[in-house]
Amino acid sequence: MVSTQLRSTRRSFLKGAAAGYPVLRIVAAPWVIPASAIGGEGRPAPSNRIAMGFVGVGAQGTGDMGEFMGFPEVQNVAVCDVDRRRRERAQQLAEQRYAQQKAGGAYKGCAAYVDFRELCARPDIDGVFCGTPDHWHALVSCEAMRNGKDVYCEKPETLTIREGRVLIDTARRFGRVFSGGSQSVIGYNWFQRMIWSGSVGEVKEMFVPDGPTAIGNDFCPAEPVPEWLDWEMFLGPAPWRPYNSRYHGFWRGCRDFAGGYMTDMGPHHVGGALFAAKMHDRPLAIEAIPPGKEAPEWTVKFANGVLLHLGGVWGDGGLSYIGTRGELPDRSGRRVAPPKMTIPGYKGRGGIVGDFLHCVKTRERPFRDIEIAHRTMVVCHVANIANWVGRGVKFDPVKEEIVGDEEANRWIDRPRRAPWAL
Repeated sequence: MVSTQLRSTRRSFLKGAAAGYPVLRIVAAPWVIPASAIGGEGRPAPSNRIAMGFVGVGAQGTGDMGEFMGFPEVQNVAVCDVDRRRRERAQQLAEQRYAQQKAGGAYKGCAAYVDFRELCARPDIDGVFCGTPDHWHALVSCEAMRNGKDVYCEKPETLTIREGRVLIDTARRFGRVFSGGSQSVIGYNWFQRMIWSGSVGEVKEMFVPDGPTAIGNDFCPAEPVPEWLDWEMFLGPAPWRPYNSRYHGFWRGCRDFAGGYMTDMGPHHVGGALFAAKMHDRPLAIEAIPPGKEAPEWTVKFANGVLLHLGGVWGDGGLSYIGTRGELPDRSGRRVAPPKMTIPGYKGRGGIVGDFLHCVKTRERPFRDIEIAHRTMVVCHVANIANWVGRGVKFDPVKEEIVGDEEANRWIDRPRRAPWAL
């Protein structure tokens, strides 16, 4: 067996020199890994390995975990979930997978945690995946980055607009790679090549299928807390409420935990629309306009005059555009072959996950860097805020606040239950 105290090659550099700190490893107790995990058997040696911890391993998180483990350079050393059933299942899946790769057919090297802070404190972990409910994303990600970890966080990366700014500042301060988990390139490449080649001229209007919908904050009747669930840890920074199985199974429908469909699918479609229009990488003042004035659906108007309609899509591609030279896609359903041109995309190999892993090694910024993700999430959050207060609002991208509307501006961030704070 080899203690990770001896592993001072690439990993020490990533956590020390790349962040501007001296390379110093202080380990309260050695983290010991099996000899099979130090190279051989067709897997990279430790100097080229990326040790990962996975926080939030429900259905989506477990699927993402499996995708990460499909990369030979990834070593899953820890899982974390407040649900013991999910936690133990993820641990078992990881150890079974590694056991199949060993000649002896046995492996015990994936730890399981209830509290993500214990996982983030481990000095042998390079990267943390966050697949928790939305109200935990910023807290888990910041804890990981402050402990010197790079982060891949599922969308939506934030519950509030302020959280996005805190994540950007934390990533930059600690020199961390932060990739948001939204495939805003996959599936939209046809649109991007068509628009970037000028097929519709100058973009004037964009359409996505996602719009703000009613999302309740009602309290369901109290039920006994299952023995396999840490309910207090599930709630975390959210206001306290009694356990009900609906919250645990459908937290996205509760405003204390999420932003509904607008922040669930919006990061994909809004991000894809902005990227195709080359509006994804700079702050723009926006105005959320209620249905009826500009269109039958909620509309976001950007400072450059472009309208983003949250509804009204035609065709089957998930996005639609109107430009000075026509529409995309053709309403007849006919699709022409896009021009051959290179569109900026994921680095490395293997899509968005491969992009993150490549950047962990090279210290480049990933395709969906947290600042890019934040621009998309601002649009989604502002649309939700306007819907919640029931009127149009204007957003100042410099101050990052709602202009002239105190009630709406209170939604820029939310109170957090002690002891949780950003």
